[in-house]
Amino acid sequence: MPKVIRDVPTDAIETSNIGAFLTWVNTKFGYTFEGWDDLYTWSTTDIEDFWESVWEYFEVKAHSPYTSVLEERVMPHARWFTGATLNYTEHSLGSPEQADDAAVTAVSQTRDDFTLTFAQLRAEVARVRAGLIDLGVKKGDRVVGYLPNQPEALVAFLAAASIGAIWASCAPEFGTQSVIDRFSQVEPTVLLAIPGYMYGNKAVDRTAELTEVLAALPTLTHLVSVDYGEFSLDDDTREQFTNGAGLDHAIDVVDYAGLGATSATGGDTTAGESLEFEPVPFDHPLFILFSSGTTGKPKAIVHSHGGILLETLKNHSLHFDLGPGSQFCWFSTTAWMMWNALVGGLVVGSSIVMIDGNPNYPDPKELWRIAANTEATLMGVAPGAIMSARKAGFNPTEEFDLSAVSQFGAAGAPLPAEGYEWVYDQFGQDVLLNVGCGGTDVCTGILQASPLTPVYSGEMSGVSLGFAATAFDASGNEVVDGLGELVITQPTPSMPVTFWGENGDARYEAAYFDKYPGIWRHGDWAKFTTGGGVVVTGRSDATLNRGGVRLGTADFYSVIDTLPEVSDALVIHLEDPDGGMGELVLFVQLEDGVSSTDELAGRIRSALKTRLSPRHTPDEVVPVTRIPLGRTGKKLEVPVKRIVQGATAESVASAGALQDPRSLDEYVEYAQTRKAKVNA
Repeated sequence: MPKVIRDVPTDAIETSNIGAFLTWVNTKFGYTFEGWDDLYTWSTTDIEDFWESVWEYFEVKAHSPYTSVLEERVMPHARWFTGATLNYTEHSLGSPEQADDAAVTAVSQTRDDFTLTFAQLRAEVARVRAGLIDLGVKKGDRVVGYLPNQPEALVAFLAAASIGAIWASCAPEFGTQSVIDRFSQVEPTVLLAIPGYMYGNKAVDRTAELTEVLAALPTLTHLVSVDYGEFSLDDDTREQFTNGAGLDHAIDVVDYAGLGATSATGGDTTAGESLEFEPVPFDHPLFILFSSGTTGKPKAIVHSHGGILLETLKNHSLHFDLGPGSQFCWFSTTAWMMWNALVGGLVVGSSIVMIDGNPNYPDPKELWRIAANTEATLMGVAPGAIMSARKAGFNPTEEFDLSAVSQFGAAGAPLPAEGYEWVYDQFGQDVLLNVGCGGTDVCTGILQASPLTPVYSGEMSGVSLGFAATAFDASGNEVVDGLGELVITQPTPSMPVTFWGENGDARYEAAYFDKYPGIWRHGDWAKFTTGGGVVVTGRSDATLNRGGVRLGTADFYSVIDTLPEVSDALVIHLEDPDGGMGELVLFVQLEDGVSSTDELAGRIRSALKTRLSPRHTPDEVVPVTRIPLGRTGKKLEVPVKRIVQGATAESVASAGALQDPRSLDEYVEYAQTRKAKVNA
């Protein structure tokens, strides 16, 4: 049985959002639900009643009514709330009573911090919406951002969504290959970008990268330049883009600050009075999230207005316990689905904290400092940061006033039991530690806690409301107290609409429904215990998870392929059991006549860091004579990783499955040498 480290408070139903919802459900349906187990079971068996109740309880603003909640319980492509039209942005700008309340607190290492009230946010969205319309943006167009986690990205997203345009974003630390691989798939017409930023005390100029990105996106008609601190686009670069120098076509350059200032749409955009919301169907695309790119270019996952709205209302209110008066603080970049989750705090009337810069500058205490300064009620903290603080003997409550925090969120990597113990040693029983697992695929948590669930040391508290999740063995049988594939057996609204691009439906179906027809296979190994907890041990594919951020192997290879000295490569990640960054090992097969040198290894590291991100920098570059391939030509990352971790070659791959039966031999030798060094 798992160790209960925090019991459900005796007054949880009276003091939490989910308790109020449970009481409302009992009254509406005449039920006698007593707590979590009853509510969860209902949410995954009577799924139509549950999601209709979420719609009604949170008073979703519909421009036209739905004719059915769920046409048919099928996966994929379940049809939710048929006939309804709505708009996500309309739900993100607060109530009239909140006009003067803080909506966004912007924390940056590039410029001074500031806040926006809900009224100011509404006015900014109206202004940028008008400006985008003036640029020709219409329903269905793609608007993309190469932007930091700051209000400009939020405003642009909400403005685009209000038109019915589709948003996608990349973080500015992404190198050109990462950005192009993502944005080229969605064929955007407008790109918003910053020319540079500060990362700690280091200035980072991105004008060269921006030039490469523009050259690779022939569908672009406009670049919206966003001044950021001291960084602005110089006149020569503007002229270069406007004249099309070095590009296939000219790109009109406009300033973010001037969008909508003299809009042809008319109205007082500074006051937000002309703000309108394009009614779109429930399943109309809201934004596109990108997978990590494990087996090719990153998958362009399409999420809908209605699906994300309903899931956010449910998740942020009932699991995160957010609402008016709350302060939602979770460090993220615009490339991670947690950014979409963060800005979703506005949907339930919560204020949000947007943080840009080095989270460990000027020291590893910075995020704790920000949470204290902003009086965060929910603080997101990476499992690795928890373990690092524990290892360093850091006592956050002695240095900072964190009394406002009522919930800690942790995701992106497993948290060892010692991390759970540390949180409760530091903060006591008044806080809820919500360790979750979900992802880009559903843009939410599949596994997590709530104010009505106990917290188990070293285990997640259970499954999110509305998610019929369990573990299956290879034959599709449910597994309890043993490892299996994490699956979802009933549809839920935030499942993707499709993958963007040609054959998107087929690629979507192959990604999640290939192994168990009609059942969502998430790609994680999970153990559901009889005691009620859940443990996720890692991905069941080759995705790398470094410090809580998933890195795709295809991103590495797309850069390596451009290096003339390297013939082929294979990358693995060895996780840190304490939740840290772990070790990234890159095996490189050099071209004939090329010698392995420290200088070459340095250039490989530099290329990956520059074109992708610092997280992609390998700890070790290992020369090999061949890269092991399966019969279909697939690189065998997982078998190599298991060999390095101590498995035999025979146990991870049969010789008949390899193009070259001897191709794993030198990896066995590497593992033995590595082990000898550790034991020496």
